[in-house]
Amino acid sequence: MAIRARRAAGFTYLGLIVLVTIIGLVGAATLKADSLLRRAAAEEELLETGAAFSAALTSYAEATPRGQPPQPPSLEELLKDPRVPGVRRHLRRIFVDPITGKAEWGIVWLNKGSGADGSGGSGVLAVYSLSQSKPLKIANFDARFQNLESRERISDWKFAAMGQGVAQGRQPGQPAQGQPGQPGRPGQAQPPAEAQPSLFPARGNPASAEPSAAEPAPPSEASDSGEGKDGESERLTSPGA
Repeated sequence: MAIRARRAAGFTYLGLIVLVTIIGLVGAATLKADSLLRRAAAEEELLETGAAFSAALTSYAEATPRGQPPQPPSLEELLKDPRVPGVRRHLRRIFVDPITGKAEWGIVWLNKGSGADGSGGSGVLAVYSLSQSKPLKIANFDARFQNLESRERISDWKFAAMGQGVAQGRQPGQPAQGQPGQPGRPGQAQPPAEAQPSLFPARGNPASAEPSAAEPAPPSEASDSGEGKDGESERLTSPGA
């Protein structure tokens, strides 16, 4: 009886160990799945935040007066545009990065500054997260997000103004290649070139005048003179002259 009791207790103890192990594995898998779900949700929130930055940069560029650069000198100009009277906001606030949990962002500068990462420069081209983690999402991005597929780090997700390349290196006020419009004002057609004033007002503008039909050449003087000589010779040689 004692041996049987000890064997039963051993099996019970072994079963308890197996049960605890199974519960631990299930709990770890649950925690990992929960962590992955939270991370995926944070990446989706980062994309929406990046879209807000892109829209703000686009709004700033479209509101740029002629002759001024379409890129803000810093993110603070998106909160209150100093170029226009009154209060105009392209962005409600500087968002917190959902990956790092801080309101700190990397910036792609048009003109890099003296900092190691180009900080202190002028002209914000794009905004990106400072996280060096590998993203879970590598494909099936929304149409708003281009060139984000198969990136190795989350910091490779660059959010720029719509229609404005990050690596093109255009100078402020220079229009994009193949896009009509004034510098920094995409979507507006160039005004037609003014016609040059005519040097001869009575004749109109030679550049805009339509070609006229060729006029017949006037009779040559040689033929006129020839006719006169023949007629005169006939009068001189006629009988009874």
